[in-house]
Amino acid sequence: MNFNRRGVACALLAFVGLSLASPHAMAQAVKVGIVGPFSGPFAHYGALFKAASEGYVASQGGKLAGKEIEFIYRDTGGPNPGLTKTLVQELIVKDKVDYLGGFVFTPNAMAVAPLIQQSQTPTVIFNAATSAITEKSEFFVRTSYTLWQVTVPAAQWAAKQNMKKVVTAVTDYGPGIDAETAFKSEFAKQGGTVVESIRMPIATTDFSPFVQRIKASGAQAVYTFLPGGPPNLGFVKAYNENGLAKAGVQFLGSAETDEFDLQKFGDAALGLTTAFHYSGAHESAENKKFAEALKKRDPNAVANYASVGAWDGMHVIHKMIEATGGKKDGSKALAAARTLKWESPRGPVSIDPKTRHIVQNVYLRRVEKVGDQLVNKELQSFGPQVDFGLEK
Repeated sequence: MNFNRRGVACALLAFVGLSLASPHAMAQAVKVGIVGPFSGPFAHYGALFKAASEGYVASQGGKLAGKEIEFIYRDTGGPNPGLTKTLVQELIVKDKVDYLGGFVFTPNAMAVAPLIQQSQTPTVIFNAATSAITEKSEFFVRTSYTLWQVTVPAAQWAAKQNMKKVVTAVTDYGPGIDAETAFKSEFAKQGGTVVESIRMPIATTDFSPFVQRIKASGAQAVYTFLPGGPPNLGFVKAYNENGLAKAGVQFLGSAETDEFDLQKFGDAALGLTTAFHYSGAHESAENKKFAEALKKRDPNAVANYASVGAWDGMHVIHKMIEATGGKKDGSKALAAARTLKWESPRGPVSIDPKTRHIVQNVYLRRVEKVGDQLVNKELQSFGPQVDFGLEK
């Protein structure tokens, strides 16, 4: 009799324990680690990643594929491959994240590729723009852009404007080298000549010596790439103060007139021409929804290439969660990502099944003033562009 009572008591305790545990198990959140700079001169990237990621989830009713989402943020501070590798290892081993997103700088993304491959953790690149990144792990997907993708149509356009001589001036690291190589190779195909290739150290704050070389070169235009933030302001300031615009040296770029800094340029930015995949002034219902969701999450957030990369990155993670039922299955998640097509705030996009990089329109943009605000006005679409850097 005592045995039976003990058995019943144990069974009741087990049932109660199971009853208490089951709802928790069913409601267990999908963990998403977001890696980026949340401090230092590039901290705006981290803030925009956060606003866009959380804004996307909120726009879906607070859950993705019926699953609660737990974000875990880690601060790289800037280009710091060693620290980034340590942070990602902790996210995978200690925090047991299901997905990773973020990554502003190419060296940081490259550093974690072996960890991503070994752990089979689906990882969405929100920003880093060197073509080779997705080749380093089959579990990388990219929703940003590459310099080859936006530079090839820029070089084609320059040639059609009867430009024969151009200088390239780029920051001396992965994306900058990609921009230089892409422009030189495509411009040569179109019959043009790059008369000088200037590489500027990533820590540069004084751009005047480089701009003076551009002015002395006899080039009709300068094609430049700079990382977002203070370098953009410094280069454009030097471009104007040294009289390049007045001398007829046209400015060509990509993200240099980023919406995050655009109003800080003042009228000095008017007329600057870029080829890029996103403009905050893009006219569509999806872009309006995106901008409103950002502002609702963070009144200081800006609709720009970093925030749209994170927004679309979370769409990809959403669809991977949907495909796997919220369970850890890197191979199944990536198989689902390869088939994706959707309407982004930037326009129609898809994931290239071979490269796992986003296929998207690239637009010719020019800075204009609408009311008292500067905007990147889309003048034309070059149509859907692949990552030419992975097709060379």
